[in-house]
Amino acid sequence: MIKSKKYRDRIYIIKDIILTLSEYGELNQTALFSFCGLNITKHKQILNELEANELILKTKQVEGKRAITIFKVTQKGMNFCHEIIEPYESLFPRTGSKFTQD
Repeated sequence: MIKSKKYRDRIYIIKDIILTLSEYGELNQTALFSFCGLNITKHKQILNELEANELILKTKQVEGKRAITIFKVTQKGMNFCHEIIEPYESLFPRTGSKFTQD
């Protein structure tokens, strides 16, 4: 039996990123994408947009010859999640639908 992958709206991907970063404090790119169940190639643009809008902070740490990118959520990101995304999700929940046809 093949299970189909469910589509996740962009707003929920953003919420997952913000809440994952708030839970762990800071994460490198690989861990963040892994915990959120995202594909680095397909979803990197979302991280760039979150950083551009100051919802997350990206820093680079050098360990030996490697540069590691670390992400942290900002207070603006937390406020966005609580004030915008959570009310949106209460109106349009991820699972199930309250909409019925007559």
